[in-house]
Amino acid sequence: MKKNQGTNGVLKNWEKLPLLIRSIFSGFLVSTVGIAIWTVMLLLITPPWSGLPMVFALWAYWKFFSGNFSKGKIAKIRRENFRGVKLSPKTWKWGLVAAIFFVVILQASFVITFRIREFPAAQFTSDYKMLDKMPLWTAWIMLMMSSVVAGICEETGYRGFLQVPLEKKYGPASAILVTSIIFTSIHLSKAWAYPIIPHIFFASVLLGILAYKSGSLIPGIIGHSILDIFDYSFWWTGITGGFKKQTIFITGIDMHFIVWVLLFTFALIIFFKAVTNLKPDSKT
Repeated sequence: MKKNQGTNGVLKNWEKLPLLIRSIFSGFLVSTVGIAIWTVMLLLITPPWSGLPMVFALWAYWKFFSGNFSKGKIAKIRRENFRGVKLSPKTWKWGLVAAIFFVVILQASFVITFRIREFPAAQFTSDYKMLDKMPLWTAWIMLMMSSVVAGICEETGYRGFLQVPLEKKYGPASAILVTSIIFTSIHLSKAWAYPIIPHIFFASVLLGILAYKSGSLIPGIIGHSILDIFDYSFWWTGITGGFKKQTIFITGIDMHFIVWVLLFTFALIIFFKAVTNLKPDSKT
């Protein structure tokens, strides 16, 4: 009885805080918890074996923040913020299409950007030198696990626990805008972030639209994870060789540049075509 009274008291005090503050704090905390667990795993357990316990940690993380580990009001709030819906075949189809073309949009935007301005290779690769020192198979396992951790935790925190409450009160446009500002700000701790601040913001906007239109975090988690696999392996490390092209001010506007501009445009059209076909399904 006393435990319930204490929980209710904490909830009442929590609910007195402005919604914006609560949402930002919740989104940041939910995202950071999962990423912090992965960081601890990497420090305590030699790669690639640190990936094994992280699989179980991610399972527990998913169950906890989706509201499946508890009952009552708090569990209901978690389910709502996690966007717990059962996806129909149509939503799966268009959600996956949107997720895949989200990746194409971002990769094309990077290529176009660094054909216009010089690619700052040293700045981009400074945060993940440890991966370059690992055996190739170990590096791939680590970067794939890091990508999945980021996809699950950041989508749950930002497009879930931050964006959902703001959607309900202020509408999707304002919610996506605030979420994207916070999401971009959080990434400024990374050396690679400064040359691509608009890209980070743009990516968050697209993921916010995808989460809202599908009513689910799953398409965004898939797209986010695939994007980070490309980013870790191509842009942030030298595992796949990295970006070597010169700018168009040296080479002129060549076929490579034209193809990537067309690919960006095509992917953007398909992405928005896909999200217009998305409708939230029934809750689980």
